Amino acid sequence: MRTERKLTRLDRVFARLDREPERPAHIDVPRMSRHRVVLFASTLAFYAAIVWAVVITSWLVRLDWQVMFFRPYQQWPEIHAFLDYYVVLGQRGPTAVMIAAWLGWRSWRQHTLRPLLTLGASLLLLNLTVGAAKISMGRLGPHYATSVGSNEMWLGGDIFPSGHTANAVVTWGILAYLASTPRARRWLSAFSAVVSLGVGLTTVYLGTHWLSDVVLGWAAGLLILLGLPWVEPLIARAENVVFDLRDAWRDRRRGTAPVPVAPVEVPGALSPIGSTAGHPADGQEPVVREPVAASRPTRPQGHLAPGPHLARSERTPVTPAGSRRPPHSDRVTRGTASPRSGDGRLSA
Repeated sequence: MRTERKLTRLDRVFARLDREPERPAHIDVPRMSRHRVVLFASTLAFYAAIVWAVVITSWLVRLDWQVMFFRPYQQWPEIHAFLDYYVVLGQRGPTAVMIAAWLGWRSWRQHTLRPLLTLGASLLLLNLTVGAAKISMGRLGPHYATSVGSNEMWLGGDIFPSGHTANAVVTWGILAYLASTPRARRWLSAFSAVVSLGVGLTTVYLGTHWLSDVVLGWAAGLLILLGLPWVEPLIARAENVVFDLRDAWRDRRRGTAPVPVAPVEVPGALSPIGSTAGHPADGQEPVVREPVAASRPTRPQGHLAPGPHLARSERTPVTPAGSRRPPHSDRVTRGTASPRSGDGRLSA
């Protein structure tokens, strides 16, 4: 009775992905067009302008202090409880889990790992860029400000730019980036813009960020979304690497890993009789022989006849030492004169 091996959950997941190994044709991978490059350059210039305005303690810093002294959480205390929950939409842990669950289902349906890998690449870029900016500028938040009217830069803080705001832009904007149709992309772009705008203003309402922190967080998240097409070749390569590792792991489990075949050395061409090594004799054409196949087994040297090995056409015909047939008394050897009787008949 033949029994089939029980598939594990991981095997079923990869079996689902194997049904269509190629990326579906209807999925539109964004490219770094000229319009996108212009938007990226404009956003980068805006990012640098915000940083410069805070560094030189311009009117933007004065606006930060005015909003902080206004204390929105005291002006509208009735919405404080709701905004305490709403700001979670910008926290990296809960939002990453929700978006990863949705994109995991997308990967299952579309038979590709690109949605999950794109999310991972965007979050990695977010941690590197925003984290580096926070540590390098070290700005203190409104609740920890030391001097009224100062920019609070390089004092050991980590709130510039706003991580909540940048995370909301990236995690919710990745849904619009991976949308399959233009209509879905427009609706998801509007939805992600509203969510990220609300998360940024909520941090200002709660007093955890300056207004300039939020503005810079919007720009930081938008830069990552606009620059993702540059990362698409690496995402495709990572997808191929994952499937290659899966295939190797599956081969090891089944015990069918290919055994490397040692190369068989092909002996050099033998020269004909009377010629020197590697050179044909005078007046003779070189003998061209077919190469020996690598998979053909070679005989041990003990079975070879002594002396140089010659081609069949070059061997001297010799008379066999004896016949392999059993001896018969009524037969004579071929080539010898048979005794005949006087009347021409064979003698008995």
